[in-house]
Amino acid sequence: MAAIPGHCTFRSHKFPLSSAFSSSSFSGGALRSSRISFVSPLSVRRNHISCQTSSATSPPSSSVSGTAKGEKKDFLHISDFDKATIMKILDRAAEVKALLKSGDRSFVPFKGKTMAMIFAKPSMRTRVSFETGFFLLGGHAIYLGPDDIQIGKREETRDVARVLCRYNDIIMARVFAHQDILDLAKFATVPVVNGLTDYNHPCQIMADALTIIEHIGQLEGTKVVYVGDGNNIVHSWLLLAAVVPFHFVCACPRGFEPDKETVEKARQAGISKIEITNDPKEAVKGADVVYSDVWASMGQKEEAAYRRQVFQGFQVDEALMKTAGPKAYFMHCLPAERGVEVTDGVIEAPNSVVFPQAENRMHAQNAIMLHVLGL
Repeated sequence: MAAIPGHCTFRSHKFPLSSAFSSSSFSGGALRSSRISFVSPLSVRRNHISCQTSSATSPPSSSVSGTAKGEKKDFLHISDFDKATIMKILDRAAEVKALLKSGDRSFVPFKGKTMAMIFAKPSMRTRVSFETGFFLLGGHAIYLGPDDIQIGKREETRDVARVLCRYNDIIMARVFAHQDILDLAKFATVPVVNGLTDYNHPCQIMADALTIIEHIGQLEGTKVVYVGDGNNIVHSWLLLAAVVPFHFVCACPRGFEPDKETVEKARQAGISKIEITNDPKEAVKGADVVYSDVWASMGQKEEAAYRRQVFQGFQVDEALMKTAGPKAYFMHCLPAERGVEVTDGVIEAPNSVVFPQAENRMHAQNAIMLHVLGL
């Protein structure tokens, strides 16, 4: 995108989202309709999805996504969107994934567009999934590592936002403080996508939801049990549960529960069944998904030894998966510390979907970027 002196601009164009398609085919860069269905041992559900431009959503609830910016859309929290919008994004992710898997590279909606990727926290999956996905759809992504910006230290976040939006069409940021992503969204005039903060990780949970739909057939009505630290992954699951109805359980040691306000927000939505417990064995009974994450995240490594003691009994091992039942899938957002929060045997078991889950980061994020760019 050419730089425009004196100000930053962004225009969002609204187009209807087609609800069904018959076969994946492209002509002149536009995706024609097709139909995908997911078959589950529990249920069968057909998803009618299209790679045509998605319709605009209602304004996000976050104050920083301000209506003063007109049509600009950010992706900061899953709960900023309604159920219909979340499901449309997931449906579109499935369609674009099917297209890329077919080897077709004619769909290039990001052609001529650039994305700035801010990494205060390094990550293999986040960088490769965003950069590769943006490239496969015709765009160019620019990596800005921890030493390139030093956001909030060498330069104020608001200044970074207002400079980058003059060069780029979209900004993705993976940062520590949640306030940094809020400030980027507040001052940038192009869409901002939350690649992770200490508070939440919405792109990961969108990929997780896509994975569940692929393997179970639907997200609604499933029982997802998270075992471990009540961290940013849990917060994102809770925010999704405030929008889409399912049963979410977080089993964690005492003192490591998720943020109380976020738990209360999910419960007050009155959509999903929410449980916070300290008993993992009881929690996983009847689970469709057992989910784990590292016990000590980036920035908490000095607590690793202490946490290993406190989290005894919260390892996802073969015995716990047996308690969950034969239909339970295992998920992990990776990287995993094998032998710590999960055994090697569980990760390598046939019902482990951690690698399809990792792949779906790219496909879910592609759909998120298409949505916020109005393409």
